[in-house]
Amino acid sequence: MLELRAINTFRGPAHVLRSLSLRVGDGEAVCLVGRNGAGKTTTLESAINLLPIRSGTVLFKDRDITRLPAHARARLGIGYSPEDAGIFPDLTVAENLEIGRIASRADGAAGRAAVDERVRALFPEIDALVSRRGLNLSGGQKKMVAIARAMALAPAVLLLDEPFEGLAPVVVTRLVEAAKRIKAMGISLLIAESNVTNATRVADRLYAIDRGEIIFQGDPRTALANTDVMKTLRG
Repeated sequence: MLELRAINTFRGPAHVLRSLSLRVGDGEAVCLVGRNGAGKTTTLESAINLLPIRSGTVLFKDRDITRLPAHARARLGIGYSPEDAGIFPDLTVAENLEIGRIASRADGAAGRAAVDERVRALFPEIDALVSRRGLNLSGGQKKMVAIARAMALAPAVLLLDEPFEGLAPVVVTRLVEAAKRIKAMGISLLIAESNVTNATRVADRLYAIDRGEIIFQGDPRTALANTDVMKTLRG
């Protein structure tokens, strides 16, 4: 569904991603786990092209999209929820969601209505927030709205950057359940996550990243049992 091949990405003079490769299968939930600064956000931004890569290839459904801009990738079906949620503070929740609807792949009014229904079923809490401005949302509410906005695109792949970070355990559990429901809808997931325990709650496969390089890929339970990987992830 989504594949990065030998990606090299820089932030200014800093070489962040070093020949990084990963793939996300159809209907699969994949977590990219690493400490802060390991390259997780850079990987997701490279996949959506918010940060241009220096070399390598990005494939979506076996199509080379390496040169496509971010908005074109979104219209193809790659949704993105950033680490800081990216909620427009002066817009209402309804207006933030409308931004996702504008770029939706859904066909016609009936198709968009079906997508809206799926989003409301995923996050019924949002119904009570539609008239609230973004700056008046809690951290957990912002995460929900950001994911709902990305879901409004009717994506085939959803990129979630640190969706559980800084949230109370009950909210983390709520969002883990939402991620599982998204996967059950047939939508592939690539989730960047610092907490390996949270990652194992949702991931079919796990990649561990350190200093811009993949140091492990495979079953999450195997990662938990690997002393060297866990030592690196926990610092």
